[in-house]
Amino acid sequence: MRQEDNSIISLQPSIGQYFINELLLLLLCLAMLLVGGLPDCAYSTLLLVTSLLFSLCLLYRFIYLRSIRYHIGSEQLICEHGVFQRSVNYMELYRVVDFAEHQTLMQQLCGLKSVTVLSMDRTTPKLDMTGIKNSYDVVSVIRTRVEMNKRRKGVYEITNR
Repeated sequence: MRQEDNSIISLQPSIGQYFINELLLLLLCLAMLLVGGLPDCAYSTLLLVTSLLFSLCLLYRFIYLRSIRYHIGSEQLICEHGVFQRSVNYMELYRVVDFAEHQTLMQQLCGLKSVTVLSMDRTTPKLDMTGIKNSYDVVSVIRTRVEMNKRRKGVYEITNR
């Protein structure tokens, strides 16, 4: 987490989230390297080439995860992502309607969580922020800014019971 100008909070998924996401592929790649490196292995070339392709896939996924940035501004929630083609999604905070935090078992063990932000925004109705440190209360920061924006813009929620 990095705070700039006391108004923009920048977050990035933790490296631990990469290992959570890619654990099985990492183990498979390592096993193929070990077995493919044995001198009497019948399919050593095939295993080594497949392991190399998986390694390239893992490298791309690592770079992609490390390129994700979440910026919580005073009026917008911004998500930047992409390696070869960058995309930036903007969510107006006054349009946010709900939040959810969830953790997989592996995230619990690593002290990470995922935060889902739901909004009435047409282009970005749902934003998943994965790999956020569990110690940072993202939901309360966003909730405070959402309420401030709704008051400032005069937005009121009408419900039917």
